[in-house]
Amino acid sequence: MLVPPPACGFAMHTPHHTPKGDPVNGATTVVGIIGHPVSHSHSPQMHNAAFHALGLNWVYVPFPLTPDRLADGVRGLAAAGVRGFNVTIPHKEKILPLLDEISPQARAIGAVNTVVIDNGKLVGHNTDGVGFSHALHQAHRFKPERSRVLVLGAGGSARAVCDQLAREGVPAMYICARRSEQAADLSADLRSHHPGCDIKTLDWSPLDHRCGINWAELIVNTTPIGMRPGDGSPLDTNGISPGHIVVDLIYAPPETELLQKCRALRARCLNGLGMLLHQGAAAFTLWTGKEAPLDVMQAALPNHNGPA
Repeated sequence: MLVPPPACGFAMHTPHHTPKGDPVNGATTVVGIIGHPVSHSHSPQMHNAAFHALGLNWVYVPFPLTPDRLADGVRGLAAAGVRGFNVTIPHKEKILPLLDEISPQARAIGAVNTVVIDNGKLVGHNTDGVGFSHALHQAHRFKPERSRVLVLGAGGSARAVCDQLAREGVPAMYICARRSEQAADLSADLRSHHPGCDIKTLDWSPLDHRCGINWAELIVNTTPIGMRPGDGSPLDTNGISPGHIVVDLIYAPPETELLQKCRALRARCLNGLGMLLHQGAAAFTLWTGKEAPLDVMQAALPNHNGPA
């Protein structure tokens, strides 16, 4: 088992065996996920099940990596010969300067969720937008060209979601974040890449939330509010109706307080497991060059939700 030096800023929890008894040995290829926290992630069981199904001598492990040690950690992973890794909160934007190359879509989004390491060269991609789109269209009859969207949050996940929706022809979007300057920056970036989409910001206030609910058909929570016990809902759900689609990118817990309240009001609800599945499948293909076994990966995820 490889144990990175303390300067890397993470603890590598490599299991002695991959799922179902496949041994880890000197020829095992390692991939994983960096973030803070990562203990909630379902990605290890999803990817390890896929590796086992295809007979690949690969293993996927979590790397808890604090923000102040991001640069050290990324260099340590590359030096250790890791093949690649996923990137989650709070590193999706801050990792960009540490990479050797960034795909055009990831650069347009301004965030990276997947890194491929090839002969020491770190290449950043973003599969979040495609993963979100696949999950949304699979679960609900969503017509982007006819839908107005309220997005809560303005971080890396929000960037990917907004960019994908604009690419699919959504005519108008409101972005609402606790940090108003972050929302303004995201809106400006999106308008520069998607001039045909009317993109505005809302203040993080009950009045503006109500305005956004009454205006939008699709509501997407990209914030971490709801992940921890006692968080509550990021949104006052008064005004939610059966005409709304509400997506919370959180998947642990599988139903946040936001989704509980919206489901009680008969809105069509979706958590983040579908997005996790499809973005993970795209990352799997980037690393291995093989088509991901979607059915196997989905079966490894607890409480995978479909139409509601």
